[in-house]
Amino acid sequence: MPGTALIVIDMLNTYDHKDAEALVTSVRKALPGIRTLIGRARASDSPVIYVNDNFGQWRSHHGELLQAALAGHHRDLVEPIVPDEDSLFIVKARHSIFFETPLAYLLGQLGIERLVLCGQVTEQCVLYSALDAHIRHFEVIVPPDGLAHIDPALADAALQMMQRNMAATVCATDDITLDATPPVAEPDAAAG
Repeated sequence: MPGTALIVIDMLNTYDHKDAEALVTSVRKALPGIRTLIGRARASDSPVIYVNDNFGQWRSHHGELLQAALAGHHRDLVEPIVPDEDSLFIVKARHSIFFETPLAYLLGQLGIERLVLCGQVTEQCVLYSALDAHIRHFEVIVPPDGLAHIDPALADAALQMMQRNMAATVCATDDITLDATPPVAEPDAAAG
């Protein structure tokens, strides 16, 4: 089985934007599934990679982003999914987790071929990330019960598009198997 990584998208959020009210309701419903996936990935030694917006603070590192999210309006939505010391973290500037980030390189170094995408927002960042993963030949899995949305109809359409147009597996978190990453071959010292 190919190496699998869990990608947690934009869950370190301050929830101080115009769509926050609709999003918060959906995040509350998705949070148990996201927590389950994170716990399962950690237990199986699969990489957990947080890819998060930077809130326009180009001087920020992940610790500052986490502190801003914890100081935001909905700390209760952030605390249960705080990255641990083994979690990896990538800052993104746009919707896709791949756009101008080192994620593809990191996944290659880890021997990852299969991505489980969870987080927010289904009809925006998750959709664009699934497309970018698909065109990079990653196997993509998206669990509706581990995703939050702003607009339910658009989220349903996005899930249909991911399944139909991007060959994504759309299934419940309980149906997802996370496995340890295959070992990455060390470069041959004599070849260098």
